[in-house]
Amino acid sequence: MTKKANKKVADEPINIGVIGAGGRMGRMLIEAVQDNPQTTLAAAIERQGSSLVGADAGEVASIGCIDIKIVDDLVAVIDDIDVLIDFSLPEATEQNMQICAEHKVAMVIGTTGFNEQQEQVLTEASKHIAIVYAGNYSTGVNLSLKLLAMAAKTFGTEADVEIIEAHHKHKIDAPSGTAFMMAEAVAEARGQDLKQVAVYGREGQTGVREAGTIGIHAIRGGEIIGDHTVMFIADGEVVEITHRARARMTFAAGAVRASTWIAHKKSGQYNMQDVLGLNE
Repeated sequence: MTKKANKKVADEPINIGVIGAGGRMGRMLIEAVQDNPQTTLAAAIERQGSSLVGADAGEVASIGCIDIKIVDDLVAVIDDIDVLIDFSLPEATEQNMQICAEHKVAMVIGTTGFNEQQEQVLTEASKHIAIVYAGNYSTGVNLSLKLLAMAAKTFGTEADVEIIEAHHKHKIDAPSGTAFMMAEAVAEARGQDLKQVAVYGREGQTGVREAGTIGIHAIRGGEIIGDHTVMFIADGEVVEITHRARARMTFAAGAVRASTWIAHKKSGQYNMQDVLGLNE
């Protein structure tokens, strides 16, 4: 089946579908889609059995009636969508990637916690459709990744690197996708394989810190939206790069911005730095 997603005329509104429409992020995505003059909400999808199925998506998002009813079947609305935004759970996103690949619908994915099999599904899907996949859609975070790479190249392994991230008590995966992005940025800049140098928390008799390792630590509590600090600890000085999110709408607006960008791209896997032009 041939779909319209990557044949969109530049000045036409982009039809967006939102997965998890009734969740905190889903509601903000709906609002962000409606606020962006380049996009329009074409579908809102919830899980089967949700009490919100049949409700007006705008009313659920507290922005007023928009005449889009929440449904529980992505396939039923897939032909109305140019880009699907998915900030759900790995198992659900895996299925959604397969559906979108089959129907040639582009995706913006903010789901974190993929296992190796799900990463492979992502790779395979990106051969057929355009996908933006990022652990964080904040402009500030993605700018921070560039700064981290610069610092890592400058310090090399002479500085010890520790990453500390903090999120709300409802977050179910750790470390965060953003912490992984930051660790990957440091490791890549130093020519390392993160899997070989990452150290997750410490307990007991850990011994002397091994040079070149990257420490990653997760804090969970309250309603913290997302705080990330990367410390470059050298002999005689410490450089810290910190990003603190103060509103989830930052992520929602970034995801919608990514949707307007990916709608016109060929198949392939992209990230938010591509969207912002930071990889040019």
